[in-house]
Amino acid sequence: MTVDAEEMTGLAAQKRVLRGELLEHRRLLSQEDAAGAAAVLARRALELPELAGAGTVAAYVSVGREPGTRALLDALHARGVRVLLPVLMPDNDLDWGAYEGAQGLVRAGRGLLEPSGRRLGVDAVREADAVLLPGLAVDARGMRMGRGGGSYDRVLARLKGGAAHLVVLLYANEVVAEVPVEPHDHPVHAVVTPEGVQRFGARPPMGG
Repeated sequence: MTVDAEEMTGLAAQKRVLRGELLEHRRLLSQEDAAGAAAVLARRALELPELAGAGTVAAYVSVGREPGTRALLDALHARGVRVLLPVLMPDNDLDWGAYEGAQGLVRAGRGLLEPSGRRLGVDAVREADAVLLPGLAVDARGMRMGRGGGSYDRVLARLKGGAAHLVVLLYANEVVAEVPVEPHDHPVHAVVTPEGVQRFGARPPMGG
């Protein structure tokens, strides 16, 4: 995909506008609505064949009004799944640590919660059978739009060509017709919302 500088500037501006709209919608969610959506989202995600057959899952701890992951993390951990969680590094790249339960999480910068245990290195994510990604939107092609920090762009670049199933957790209104796409953007395989699951491309689910 070849994009000139002027087009890149335009795409970045389009993303900023769309991010602002979606983040405002999240801010308007009540705590009760967010908690209810998180409970349903966990049930939907746990039914995924991609997770049912996974020995290792890379995930994240939701904060604020992000689609909630806490119940999902605990359920995966209780199943005996090895759950990897990101640790934000000073250069915005992500190291990883194992989830050992809520008591093993510590406060970090930017309001994040991170595992307190041993750091496993940036390439540990390659051991995951499935990767649960945060995001703000996914479009009909499976293209994901994040918050713009670039951390998960690096993760997805590391995973390119690998076997991991890439799954984004969103609210229903965040599945949109099209998001602006820049050369560094990568498609995902599925999106889970409280309303259901949508898959992209011809790749079958694990075990399917």
